[in-house]
Amino acid sequence: MLPDTLSPTTVLLLLADGRAPVGGNVNSGGLEPALQGGMSPTEVRRFLVARLRTSAAVEAGVAVVTRHAVDSDAGTAPALRIDEIEDHWAARTPGPAQRDASRLLARGYLRLARNLWPSTVLDDLDARTPRPSRGLVVGAIAALARIPAIDTARLVLYEEAQAIVAAFLKLHPTDPAIGSRWALETCAHLEPLIAELSALTDPADIPATGGPQTELWAEAHASAPERLFRA
Repeated sequence: MLPDTLSPTTVLLLLADGRAPVGGNVNSGGLEPALQGGMSPTEVRRFLVARLRTSAAVEAGVAVVTRHAVDSDAGTAPALRIDEIEDHWAARTPGPAQRDASRLLARGYLRLARNLWPSTVLDDLDARTPRPSRGLVVGAIAALARIPAIDTARLVLYEEAQAIVAAFLKLHPTDPAIGSRWALETCAHLEPLIAELSALTDPADIPATGGPQTELWAEAHASAPERLFRA
């Protein structure tokens, strides 16, 4: 169990670090499916913004609402409330491939978190069938670690941006500094969205910003014979 004196900022830095053992190295944020589906590498910056405004915004909204639902002092969350949040996520993530990708990342976060914050809510999430989404798990961790709502939203979008940039460097090697600039510029551009997401408390208000083409690319990628990333 981590000491109560640990700063939430330190926990935030740990979760945002690409070296954290949560399985981020096998996730391209949908970039590899997009490139295999015919998107030009010259469109990556536009893809980055679009991805953060759509599926990543949904996950960030789920994380913020879950954080609100979890009682951080008791380490518990009402089961019906969690079911409602997950139902809203599923309605906004219709494709099986994207759901599987989110749940795979959630498993990595859960494995790490249960070693750091033993709690009933994490045990309950780990026992769920089907497995919980990434946003649900990140939101529970944020509550237990007392990470502010705005930083919870910022974490999800930043992690998605870094996944896309890191994948691009592997798929199309270039100067890493360029990718870092893209990630920071995109996150800075989305600060107004982050502020909106941080105010969410009702699952019904989670953004319903889907990406139909992204869903189609993800489905095709799931059965591709050659791929570097799981998603």
